[in-house]
Amino acid sequence: MVSVLLVNDQSLQRLGLRMLLTAEPDLTVVGEAASGAEAAGLIAALRPDVVLMDVRLADASGIEAVRRIARPARIRPAAESGAGQTAPRVLVLTSALDEGHAHAALRAGADGFLLTDASPEELTAAVRIVAAGDAVITPALTRTLIDTVRAEPTARRLQPGAGLDTLTRRERDVLTAVASGWSNSEIALRLAIAPTTVKSHVSHILTKIGARARVQAVTFAYESGLIRPAA
Repeated sequence: MVSVLLVNDQSLQRLGLRMLLTAEPDLTVVGEAASGAEAAGLIAALRPDVVLMDVRLADASGIEAVRRIARPARIRPAAESGAGQTAPRVLVLTSALDEGHAHAALRAGADGFLLTDASPEELTAAVRIVAAGDAVITPALTRTLIDTVRAEPTARRLQPGAGLDTLTRRERDVLTAVASGWSNSEIALRLAIAPTTVKSHVSHILTKIGARARVQAVTFAYESGLIRPAA
């Protein structure tokens, strides 16, 4: 069962989302919040798997809300919570998505984006995907995010090689393929390894570089110098 915390400043919209999600046998809504700040205060008590946030990414407070939820400064010890508590996955629901704001939200820890005109099926599927640890981002947005990273001034990037020394040679190969937009099956075929091995490598890469989703690994690949921007 995937537990969800709803964040939306409109009570009627929260009600609609609650009705939609609770109609699914594998989804449950454990709480609601009218703001990101309120939601951050509920995380420790409710321990949701996914936080579905309707936030204004153009507003700095929206990005900060994502950061407070996805990367909490303090996690309750296992002795208090009964088990090690991890930060919830964050799925951002927004009416408009600018690549610059999306990039900032990804840096803050967002795991996916969905437009408010998405169908009910797309929304419930996105919640499940994010809960499983994958990212929900359209191919078009992934492309624009890569272009945004490529266009950033060198001064804003990581020093060449930063963090890469923690990766094995094979992990670098896999990360390069991920940053090139290849799927796990394509990577397996091109590197002559099993799809399960690719999945394992991707998981290890995300852990080592401190990323929460593949698209953040793409950003890391460009910023660290593993992938060089095209001329």
